[in-house]
Amino acid sequence: MLGTFQQSQLRIEIQASADAIHDSILHPAELKKWLLGQTFSQGIPEELQPGSHFTTWTGPIQIDHHVDVVKPNCLRLLLSGSIDGFHEWYWGDGWVQSRLEGISMLPINLAQTLSLFSLRQYLATQKPSENPTK
Repeated sequence: MLGTFQQSQLRIEIQASADAIHDSILHPAELKKWLLGQTFSQGIPEELQPGSHFTTWTGPIQIDHHVDVVKPNCLRLLLSGSIDGFHEWYWGDGWVQSRLEGISMLPINLAQTLSLFSLRQYLATQKPSENPTK
C-alpha cells in the first residue's frame, strides 16, 4: 500500500441518546442517510455483526470494511483498499468518538471530521419516534 501512516482520534458532543447513536452507526439503512457522498455494496445485513463485509465508494475511491467487533457502545472495522487500517467508534449519551488509523494517500482526518459532523447534523434533525429501528 502506498501512502503514509496516519492516525486520528476525535470526540464530539451530540444531542442524542446512546441508543440513537447506536442505531445510526450499526444499521446500514441509517448509515446511508448521513454518510454523505458514499455508495455502499449490496447485501449488507440490517445490522452490522462481527464477520460482516461491505464496500463503500466515494467516486473512484474504494474502501473494503470487515466488521471485527460489535458491542452495545463500540464498533471496530478493519479497512483495506484506499485505507489499510482500522476505524473504531465509541459512543454514549451525548457523545461519539472515532479513532482511525491506517496507511493511505488520502487525508483521513478530513474525512473523519466531515463524517462526525454529518452524523451530528443527521441526529439533530431526528425525533426519537422517527427512528424506525427501535
